[in-house]
Amino acid sequence: MDFEELRVVALHKHPDCLMACCDMINDEWPRSVTARLNSLQGSCDNLPTSLILINNNKTLLGHCKLSPIPSLSRSCFLETVVIAKAMRGKKLGTFMMKKVEEYCKDILKLDMIHLSTQGQQDFYSKLGYVVCHPISIYGNVKLKETSTNKKTKKETTASRQKATKEKTPPPPPPPPPPTSTPTTNKPEQVFMFKKLF
Repeated sequence: MDFEELRVVALHKHPDCLMACCDMINDEWPRSVTARLNSLQGSCDNLPTSLILINNNKTLLGHCKLSPIPSLSRSCFLETVVIAKAMRGKKLGTFMMKKVEEYCKDILKLDMIHLSTQGQQDFYSKLGYVVCHPISIYGNVKLKETSTNKKTKKETTASRQKATKEKTPPPPPPPPPPTSTPTTNKPEQVFMFKKLF
């Protein structure tokens, strides 16, 4: 494999690769074509962005998506990392990841990359990623306090006492535990991150 012929580029700058990218990802993780295309078409110069690995002939070899992490403005979340099935075992994943890290550091000006993996922890460990606490890419929504939802401590205590005095039936007991625990062969989800400096 001649790595000199390979490039990692933004998908939205190569729309001719869109359908091939959709098919490659859906071959790994089936999803409706419409939903997949909507996700891929959201790629932009900032985050989220989809990066693809192509050769000089514009043959699609790999993909990954970088999403923002609302609570960490200098980091991104790496997801949907895939190499075309026919091209696996040729070190393309390692090459793509190194180029993705360069893109994050040099173009997006990020300090860290976070990810989660099921069964690929060794691969990411070899690239310098370490296990960390789970992280949410959805962020925390803090409701603004309005005059209608502001309650004083006194009002809250009074309403609790009133509810206690009212005779409400207790909730039903929880259902019994299952008699046998279903077994899954699915690897556990592990969260990892890497500093880019």
